[in-house]
Amino acid sequence: MRYWLFKSEPSTWSWQNQIDKGDQGEEWDGVRNYQARNFMREMKIGDLGFFYHSQKEKSVVGIVEVIAEAHQDSTTDDERWECVDIKAVKTVPSAVTLDQIKAVERLENMVLVKNSRLSVQPVTEAEWSIITTMGGVKP
Repeated sequence: MRYWLFKSEPSTWSWQNQIDKGDQGEEWDGVRNYQARNFMREMKIGDLGFFYHSQKEKSVVGIVEVIAEAHQDSTTDDERWECVDIKAVKTVPSAVTLDQIKAVERLENMVLVKNSRLSVQPVTEAEWSIITTMGGVKP
């Protein structure tokens, strides 16, 4: 299993929107960055990801699961753009802010810290463990 981070502006697609989709989940569509698309191509069913509210909140607020591997993004006819489907798994009891993440020396090389603009990004197993602990997520 691999770990990921999915960023969304809450005014566009919030954690509550994701929860409301239930087990059917939702396409992580609209990504128009080749690196982010390539990360989605690497994802497998069962991989987990952080759901990250960008803009004002800048925090990890939930955990999602990949439920469909990369396929054509339904929001475009351009075959270059693919997406995965994800579903909400659990709310992070204590949202973990970007400032909190940046304050942890062991997270200094995290993609979120180094390239905060990338909308879909990998998370190492060690980073996953640290952030879930920070957020009060039970293993």
